[in-house]
Amino acid sequence: MTAPDKDTEQTPAPASKALATAKAFVADHGGSARAVVENIGRMGARVVLVGEDGRLGDVMVPDVATGEALVAEVEGLTSNEWDAETTAALKIGAAHRRKMANPL
Repeated sequence: MTAPDKDTEQTPAPASKALATAKAFVADHGGSARAVVENIGRMGARVVLVGEDGRLGDVMVPDVATGEALVAEVEGLTSNEWDAETTAALKIGAAHRRKMANPL
């Protein structure tokens, strides 16, 4: 048995729950959002969402390819990197800062 060629492998479709979560985020936060797909190792990939209103969200997927497929499939999502423009679009409120700072 041989391993499939990389060119013939198909990217798994994003789970319906992941799609629904991303679509709801876009709808709830201004109709469009930036998406940064981050590889998190064995756990898969994290699709970080930054809404038009600056709010932050995320969706977990099995791998980077699935994350990229999710971004391509959700209307209003655009693929981005953590560049100055994307970082500047993010607005983190006091409650979120406290939550992130709390070790418990």
